[in-house]
Amino acid sequence: MARPSRMRLDSELVRRKIVDSRERARQLIAEGAVVVAGVRAEKPATQVAPDASIAIRENTQQWASRGAHKLFGALDEFGKNVSENLVPIEGARCLDAGASTGGFTDVLLKRGAKQVVAADVGYGQLVWRIQNDPRVEVFDKTNVRTLSPELIGGPVDLVVSDLSFISLTLVMAALADCTRPGGDILPMIKPQFEVGKDRLGSGGVVRSDELRAAAVEHVARYSEALGLVVKGCTASPLPGPSGNVEYFLWLHRPVELETITVVPAPHEMPSPLPTPRELISRAVTEGP
Repeated sequence: MARPSRMRLDSELVRRKIVDSRERARQLIAEGAVVVAGVRAEKPATQVAPDASIAIRENTQQWASRGAHKLFGALDEFGKNVSENLVPIEGARCLDAGASTGGFTDVLLKRGAKQVVAADVGYGQLVWRIQNDPRVEVFDKTNVRTLSPELIGGPVDLVVSDLSFISLTLVMAALADCTRPGGDILPMIKPQFEVGKDRLGSGGVVRSDELRAAAVEHVARYSEALGLVVKGCTASPLPGPSGNVEYFLWLHRPVELETITVVPAPHEMPSPLPTPRELISRAVTEGP
């Protein structure tokens, strides 16, 4: 049987034995280390010919965690939107909700953030160099649902989040409240924590595009109920540890939205499933 004339880039890297797994291929692509025909590759799903020139360029950038590659990819993707402008990170004050070892914080610092508030329910997880960076204000043992501008010393320009075992609808009001009017929020949505246990596949993985899209739409609609504006959506370039595809929403707090009025969060994703808008459907269909 003839091999397909073109293959996904991550699969082709494995076939050529350049890497030993698609996971490693995706990581290198997210780092910007894979060059196809002289051009930096941006997506693992890029179709390449079997005779295409593929090279791995040396990348000395060391990140605090693999999660850094997820935010790095999302920022690059949203930065391509010429009709909208993501709040500049250079000189910004940011909040990393669910900071863990500091992957997202690391990206923000390297992009020129003036200060990053790193909040996490755990304790002592930040890697040493980030924990001791004077630009980082550490809030360990902090439930993200309790965050407020008063607690963190005032609202921030940009919020990023990487949270597990909780629906984002339960924390979005706090994240929005911590964002200044005119600021942006980039939550990473993990569909497995939005769809409900009865909709999960084997191993806790959401395998249906319909369910993935509905999960993102679910969070988007709740965010809009708070007064936020949905500006974009993109798949994370790397999956979660179990293989779940994750997604970033780009949310904006309008300048005129001076107060966040808390709306009761739904206990679970509704049935029938919410129909996703076009920008979410496209992000899910295109994938990482």
